[in-house]
Amino acid sequence: MDVIEFFALSAGKWFSQRTVHNLNSGELQAGKSELKIEILTASDAAVVKLCQQHSINPAATGIEGVRISWDGVPDRTQAKQVGSTILAIVPNPDNPSEGLVLQHKGNSRYVMGGDDVLTLITESDTLHAEERLWYLMPNLRLRTSVVKQANGTEQASFCSEIRMGVTAKS
Repeated sequence: MDVIEFFALSAGKWFSQRTVHNLNSGELQAGKSELKIEILTASDAAVVKLCQQHSINPAATGIEGVRISWDGVPDRTQAKQVGSTILAIVPNPDNPSEGLVLQHKGNSRYVMGGDDVLTLITESDTLHAEERLWYLMPNLRLRTSVVKQANGTEQASFCSEIRMGVTAKS
């Protein structure tokens, strides 16, 4: 599976449960949310704008966009969060199993493994995050992440996501 097929398989509405473990304090948080994932074409105005913001030609081969919307409570002690973001998936033309995931604030690198596991790597002066996503079945997706911040805080998370109401094509 390539990265575009991976995101195409993600399209739909998902129920997500997440557990976050603060590795320094031992504190655990549990939350849940609904996710809606939509695939956008490279010619979608939001994808074009995002590519231009990062000086990437939106007409380059293989670019696709993704809109992710969420509605949920990240932890029982926190207020409900509602929002959305646009991603532009930019495969490396020389090695399409690697590339960039553009976002309005920064970007990530991706590696699509031969085992169909997508790894997203986000780095800045203040953090290093690595997230792995994979499917156990077309309607069951799992995610793990490790986030290390410059202040020494480290968190690990596990998330299970179940597609709601629509059966994906296998």
